[in-house]
Amino acid sequence: MLDKKKVVLAYSGGLDTSVATMWLKEQGYEVITMTADVGQQVDLEAAKQKALKSGASKAYVMDLKQEFVKEFVWPALKANAMYQGTYPLNSALSRPLIAKVMAMVAKKENAGAVAHGCTGKGQDQVRIEVCTNALNPELDVLAPVRDWHFSREAEMEYAQAHDIPVMATTASPYSIDENIWGRSIECGILEDPWNEPPADAYTLTVDPWNAPDHQEFVEITFEKGIPVALNGEAMDGPSLIQTLNEQAGKHGVGRIDMVEDRLVGFKSREVYECPAAMTLIAAHKALETLTLDKKVLASKKELEVKYAELTYEGYWYSPLKEAIDSFVDTTQEYVNGVVKVRFYKGQAVVRGMKSPNSIYQQNLATYSEGDAFDHAAAVGFIKIWGLPVKTWKQVHKDKMPVEIFC
Repeated sequence: MLDKKKVVLAYSGGLDTSVATMWLKEQGYEVITMTADVGQQVDLEAAKQKALKSGASKAYVMDLKQEFVKEFVWPALKANAMYQGTYPLNSALSRPLIAKVMAMVAKKENAGAVAHGCTGKGQDQVRIEVCTNALNPELDVLAPVRDWHFSREAEMEYAQAHDIPVMATTASPYSIDENIWGRSIECGILEDPWNEPPADAYTLTVDPWNAPDHQEFVEITFEKGIPVALNGEAMDGPSLIQTLNEQAGKHGVGRIDMVEDRLVGFKSREVYECPAAMTLIAAHKALETLTLDKKVLASKKELEVKYAELTYEGYWYSPLKEAIDSFVDTTQEYVNGVVKVRFYKGQAVVRGMKSPNSIYQQNLATYSEGDAFDHAAAVGFIKIWGLPVKTWKQVHKDKMPVEIFC
């Protein structure tokens, strides 16, 4: 029988989860923390010790970078997943993985509950809870910060009173979430859309104005829609992404400042840094134009919107998302080739591409010697293509302006 007073807490080491650990302990729970290494810039051993100091009886620290990239980032890249066409879902993609691993730890520890540090205004609460319910409906899901109803200022006071060190301060109260796919920054001065994000909000990218005055090129090799090499050098997923984060970031690529529609019903100003994500999505989209059929591209673009929405809304483990995955995987069979991208002053621009599976035929597209297109065939094609419109207008003459139709 599951122990309902034993809880596995998704622990980042930030303000919310640090105070949640102590608060849960004060409510009579045995708290086991789980810190997921998904490529964030954090001292994992320090996070483990901090969790224990904050009241945890046991602290798991798990290297999930390979699984995160293979099972979550690459499927999203193949789907060109961008919520509202702008946000590459870096934070949203890690939540179903965190829910999965928490459920696994809960099973190992015979815990009857899992917990997270989300507030009642965030969408992460929905993602984690919906994913947890999909994976193991028997687990209770606790949300101490949401149930506590404390402001961030009150959380900081609680942390100070319980001798819990936290990075957030009243002078710099950013809420940060980071993984290898990108960095999310919110709260504080950023809550007013009129305010320009301060320089200290960014760590992965330089200001485009201060980026190098020279352009830099990178060649990205894709196999079945997945990037496998940079400049001809084969790399595993995390290494490739990290290299691109550094290379694109130093040119100021990947800064996003948007007002997004949150799942819980209101608009929120969000700032992101996603150098590798923005570069790879641009390159992947370009390669698809070279290798995919027109109607496949059109249908895929429609499903990409739905895919991003499902991910954002916590439906990663839904049957619809899994069905779209099957469609996307089919389309990626021939998305192979090399894309050349130029970095310069905040921009990642595709400047060339080639593919052994290209359906672009130069002898059909050229206007020069060697043109293989049958120009004579165009006459009959135009006549048949325009016949429905012509027939309609011939019948409905009253709909035509008198000065045109005689």
